[in-house]
Amino acid sequence: MCGIAGYTHSSTKTKGEALISALNSIRHRGPDHLGHFISDRIALGATRLRILDLAGGDQPLFSPDKNIVVIFNGEIFNHAELRQQLEKDGFKFETHCDTEVLLNAFLHWGSACFSRLRGMFAIAVWIQSERRLLLVRDRMGIKPLYYCQQNGHIYFGSELKCILAHPAIDRHISLPGLNCFLSLNYVPSPWTLVEGILKLEPGHLLEWHNGESKVRSYTMPVVPPRVRSMEDARQHLDVLIDQSVREQLVSDVPLGVWLSGGLDSSTILYYASRLRSGLRTYSVTFQGRSFDESRYIREVSQHFGTQHAEFDLSPNEGLADTIEDMAYYSDEPNADAGALPLWYLARMSAKGVTVLLSGEGADELFAGYLTYRADRYASILRKVPPAFRRMALALAARLPVSDDKISFEYKLKRFLQGSLLSPERAHVFWNGTFSEEEKRDLFHFARPEPLDAVLAGIGETPGLQEYLDFDQRYYLPDDILYKVDRISMAHSLEARPPFLDPRIVDFANYLPEQLKLRGATSKYVLRSLMRGKLPDSVLRRPKVGFDIPIHDWFRGVLRPLLLDTLSADSVAATGLFRWRAVEHLLRQHLDKRANLGYHLWGLTTLLLWMKRWKIELAAERPTVLHPVARAVVPAGSSSPRLASFTS
Repeated sequence: MCGIAGYTHSSTKTKGEALISALNSIRHRGPDHLGHFISDRIALGATRLRILDLAGGDQPLFSPDKNIVVIFNGEIFNHAELRQQLEKDGFKFETHCDTEVLLNAFLHWGSACFSRLRGMFAIAVWIQSERRLLLVRDRMGIKPLYYCQQNGHIYFGSELKCILAHPAIDRHISLPGLNCFLSLNYVPSPWTLVEGILKLEPGHLLEWHNGESKVRSYTMPVVPPRVRSMEDARQHLDVLIDQSVREQLVSDVPLGVWLSGGLDSSTILYYASRLRSGLRTYSVTFQGRSFDESRYIREVSQHFGTQHAEFDLSPNEGLADTIEDMAYYSDEPNADAGALPLWYLARMSAKGVTVLLSGEGADELFAGYLTYRADRYASILRKVPPAFRRMALALAARLPVSDDKISFEYKLKRFLQGSLLSPERAHVFWNGTFSEEEKRDLFHFARPEPLDAVLAGIGETPGLQEYLDFDQRYYLPDDILYKVDRISMAHSLEARPPFLDPRIVDFANYLPEQLKLRGATSKYVLRSLMRGKLPDSVLRRPKVGFDIPIHDWFRGVLRPLLLDTLSADSVAATGLFRWRAVEHLLRQHLDKRANLGYHLWGLTTLLLWMKRWKIELAAERPTVLHPVARAVVPAGSSSPRLASFTS
C-alpha cells in the first residue's frame, strides 16, 4: 500500500521540490519508505506502507533497461497467479512483491494487462522512450487517483493535496462539483470540489503524450455466470467469497477484521475464521443509545473466538478537534457522518494491526439499503395524486422531532418528500440532503444541470438493477470507498473489501432481482447462504448503519463547533451561500422544529475544508457549463450507457 504523486514538466533544471512536498503531504499513506524519480520530462514518486515482501518492493520500480518506470498504490490479489504465468513465459523475479508482477505484466501484455488484475490499485506507468504516461484506476474505485491538466502538463496523485502542493495549481471551488455535493453529500466522478482537478473514474485508463490525453475504459465484456436455482446461487456465492477472502488474507504484517455485528462484516469474519484462527476484530459501540450494536458484535466475536477490541464513542471524546483534524486527511469535505466513528475505529485498530478486512460493497451488490425498498414503495405511492401526498407530508411535519439517529419521523418525512420527485432524483434524495428547490434558496450558483448529467445514466423507468448500477458507479466509490480510504490511510492502515472482488461483482450484477430484494428482505441470497453459519440474531436484525447521532450532537456537544463554523461572517466570506438561508437552517434545527443535522454536517465540513485548504470562489467564473460525454458501463456489464458531464 502506498501513496503516489507526479507531474510532467519541461525544465531540465528541476530538483523536484514540488514532488517532495507532494510526497510529504501523503506520508501517512506510506510511512515506511519514500522514493522518487526525476528526469527532464517527469517527476514521480511513492510513499510505501510495507504489506508484502517487507525487504523488497520499494518504489519506483524500473524495467531492466530502465525504459519503464512504475509506481503503484494498492494490492494485486491475484499476483501469485499472474507471477506463475509470467514465469512460464520466461520472466525472472527478484522480489516477492506484487509491484514487480505488475511491471512484468506490463512488459509482457502492455496496457492489456490491466484487465487481468484483480485487486485495488492506482497505477502510474512512465515509458521514457515514448514520453508517454499511463494512469490506471481499479475497476470499483477502491483506491483513489486524481489528476489535473493545464498548459500541456499533467499533475496526478493519490490525494488532492498532492496536486495542491504544486505552485502552478489554483485553489478555486468547482461549482458543478459543489452543486452535486449539496444534493448528494458526495462529489460524483469525474468532478472534485477543486476547479480543474478531476478524479480518474473507476475502471479507466488515462494516456498522456506530448501534452494531450485521452481517457478510456480498460474493462472487458463480462460473460454472465449461469444461475439455475437458489441452491445454485448459494453454492456459487459460497465459492466466490471463499476465494476472495482467501486471497485477501495474504499479508506479511498483522491482519484483523472490522466487525459491526451486521450481516456483511460477520460474513467476512466467518470465511476468514475458517482459514485463520485467533483473528483480531475491532468495533465501535454507542453504549446506551438505541442504535448501539454491541450486543450483536459480542455475540459474533464470541461465536468465532476472536481477539476482540471495542471503542465506545461518547460525546466526551473531543469530537470537535477530531472533526477539524479530518479536514486535512479527508482531502475533500466528507459529508458522510460515518467518517467520525470510522476515525476512532481506525485509530484503535492501528495499535494492533496494519491490514483490515471490511464488509464494504455488499449493500450495493445485493440491495442492502433501505433506499431500494423506498424506490419500490414510492413507485406505488406515485399512483396517489400529488395533492394527497403533499397533504400527507404536511401532516407528517407535525410529528415531534426525535433526537434518534434516523428516526421513524425523519424517514417518513424524507420518503414523502421523495415521492414528489422523479424516481431518479428521489433515489439520491433519500441518501442526500438538499432538494433542488432548497438548494436554490441556499446557494448563489445553484444549477440542476450537473446533477441531471449524473442521473441521466439511470434511465426513465429504472428497476432495481439500474439503481444498483448507479450506486456502484457513484455512491460506492465517491462516498463509501472514499471515506474508508482516507480514514484508514490517515492511520497508515490498509482496508480490504473482499465483496468487491470482480468475480463477486459480476455474479451479483447478473443475479435475478428477486434473489437480492425479495419483498422486504434485502440481500436475500446472502442471508440464505449464511443461514446456519451465523447466529440467527444477525440474520434477522435490520440494518443499522455506521453513523453518529448528528441531529442530537449538533444540539449538544457539537453546537459550539456548528455555530462557530457557520457564523454569518464565515458564510459571507465564502461568497457561495445566502446567510438568511443558513440562519434559517440553524434555527429550525436548534429549536427542534426539524432534523437538519445531515444538511448542517455537510455545510460544516465544507467550510472547515475550504478554510484548511484555502479554497476560494474564483473571481472570474465561467457562465457556460461544457458537457463532456462518456460511456458509462455499469460494473459487471458489457452494455455502455451514454451520460454527459460538465467540468
